Amino acid sequence: MTASLFTTIFLAAVALAWALETWLALRQIRHVRTHRDAVPAAFAGRVAPDAHRKAADYTMARTRLSIASALAGTLVLLALTRGRGVAFLTGATGLLDVHPVVQDLALIVAVVLVSAVVSLPFSLWRTFVVEARYGFNRTTFPLWLADLAKGTLVAALLGAPIAALTIALMGAAGPAWWLWAWAAWRAFQLLLLAAYPAFIAPLFNRFTPMPEGPMRERVEALLARCGFASRGLYVMDGSRRSSHGNAYFTGFGRAKRIVFYDTLVERLAADETEAVLAHELGHYRLKHVAKRIGWSAAASLAFFALLAWLARSDWFYSGLFVPPSPERPGVALVLFFLVLPVFTFLLAPLASWYSRRHEFEADAYAARQASGAALVTALVRLTEDNASTLTPDPWYSFFYDSHPTAAERVAHLERLGAPSPVAAGPA
Repeated sequence: MTASLFTTIFLAAVALAWALETWLALRQIRHVRTHRDAVPAAFAGRVAPDAHRKAADYTMARTRLSIASALAGTLVLLALTRGRGVAFLTGATGLLDVHPVVQDLALIVAVVLVSAVVSLPFSLWRTFVVEARYGFNRTTFPLWLADLAKGTLVAALLGAPIAALTIALMGAAGPAWWLWAWAAWRAFQLLLLAAYPAFIAPLFNRFTPMPEGPMRERVEALLARCGFASRGLYVMDGSRRSSHGNAYFTGFGRAKRIVFYDTLVERLAADETEAVLAHELGHYRLKHVAKRIGWSAAASLAFFALLAWLARSDWFYSGLFVPPSPERPGVALVLFFLVLPVFTFLLAPLASWYSRRHEFEADAYAARQASGAALVTALVRLTEDNASTLTPDPWYSFFYDSHPTAAERVAHLERLGAPSPVAAGPA
């Protein structure tokens, strides 16, 4: 392949990704606006018209912001490649009187900083304008700054060593360096997965054991029925930053934890909380977590192999307007992670479909182990509380949504024998 041909392919892929992302977002806004004033029949009498309109307005506001954010991200990508930004930063870091590995780490930091500076205004607007306007934000500006500082420090402490090791292997481990780098990367990810619940998450939130009482007894009985052992049940102070509610499963092996947002515990009844937990346990018992780890391992192996090939190809550098730099392997690493999302963007629907399939399976597991009716009422309540639209655009949902729509999940549970939201009666 020639450099000019790769440049043409790359620029065409950038244009296609941006155009498709914008088209889908505009479809979402138009579809949600069209159905703003009519609650879907399946949810009539269960979701208030005012709540439905709020969800529509909230969805449209977030989607408009995503359009602006996507445009800014595309312009930054073009500035770093077609605008020769990476070439300039490579030359500037090459002037540092340090080891080439350190020069490459400085290059990575510089590119990350450029992207962060552009994305920060959108994060601020999302938190303090969009989320605040619809009553969700509880984050103060000092807390936001503290989270940013801690997140940056954690990313640096964790990311720098694995990045340095990868760059060193690229330069010194011979043609099979990518296998060693992949093995190191997988070990790092598994270590991170095990360490996150106990060491990283507590830097940002407070986790307290679920208090003794009927709720805990019910949850522990469910865990026993499902044959699930964990290091504990925790309630997280999610309300410190947002009024959104959620629950999640984290860690693996003996480090497994089940975490409930305090906002979710406050809003759901005991049987609804049990049903939500049963859904999360379903992901574990049905080996969804293991399957995703396996798919991630296979994908990362393929990507490392691709990087090894591209790093030896002069047209890859020249096509992105950077002089070939065999003595600076980190340059190839930076370019690869800049352009990879452009070429993998069209795989998003496949990943979304796979995730939605797992959600349906976890719902079915929850209906068997707990109450399908309680899961229905919990889904409806969380959909309303989180202002999730009941009427997403079908194409937008197909492309992006990792979870089925509320209507699809309720219909699925109905087929399993759970009553409809209307039949379930008011919460």
